[in-house]
Amino acid sequence: MLGELAAEFFGTLILILFGNGVVAMVVLFGHGIPGEVVNGGFTNINFAFGIGVTMGCYVAGKISGAHLNPAVTLAVAAFRGFPWRKVIPYSFAQIAGAFCAAALVYWNYRPQFLLVDPHLDHTAGVFTTFPAFPQLPSAGLLDQTIGTAILLFLIFAIIDDRNQPPQANLTPILIGAIVVGIGMSFGGMHGYAINPARDFGPRLFTVVAGFRNNGLSDGGYIFWVPIVGPLMGGLIGGAAYDFGVRRFLPKRVSAI
Repeated sequence: MLGELAAEFFGTLILILFGNGVVAMVVLFGHGIPGEVVNGGFTNINFAFGIGVTMGCYVAGKISGAHLNPAVTLAVAAFRGFPWRKVIPYSFAQIAGAFCAAALVYWNYRPQFLLVDPHLDHTAGVFTTFPAFPQLPSAGLLDQTIGTAILLFLIFAIIDDRNQPPQANLTPILIGAIVVGIGMSFGGMHGYAINPARDFGPRLFTVVAGFRNNGLSDGGYIFWVPIVGPLMGGLIGGAAYDFGVRRFLPKRVSAI
């Protein structure tokens, strides 16, 4: 399993390098004014996360299946026969990859972080997600659950060889496009983590690096929302596809 864990680590590393990197660009560099958010910044974030997912899938797809997300790992274990004994190791590898990616992004942009936020008290959001309504965590939980349900429903549709699977190794591109669409449509309430590793790994890094108001060691303790919501949403999305679509598909793939 070492090769599979390495693939998950590096695939998630690539995903978060693009994801945290683009947020750092948007937040830390704005029209030459430190701390000002650039126009179109959220669009940039959506596309960069989609590219990160696509490239991470190309990195890890052949070896591990490119889960890159504990919610995906849990759903394929529940509905696609993935070995349950691999769920926790895969999840740890994904979290570790996300943690290291956050560290690399911070290392790269450290001078600008210290210029914009010398006390590291308001830029933890470069690395991890926060709710639009801190006093209403259920709103963020619903957002994460719906977004991840959409993600797993569509992933299951794309990879199902009984449906209309993409040809010519286009699956990673389409999964990246799904992430872009979810970000544009469901990105406002809690930053559309839709991935516990994407959120928790970098959040752990913010604690280690001394960021304040990080949502884990201080600042609201909302770290559980982008963990619980995606895990529930992934199971809901997988079940919705299997019982709402796959059950009506032919059992065998017809030869053409």
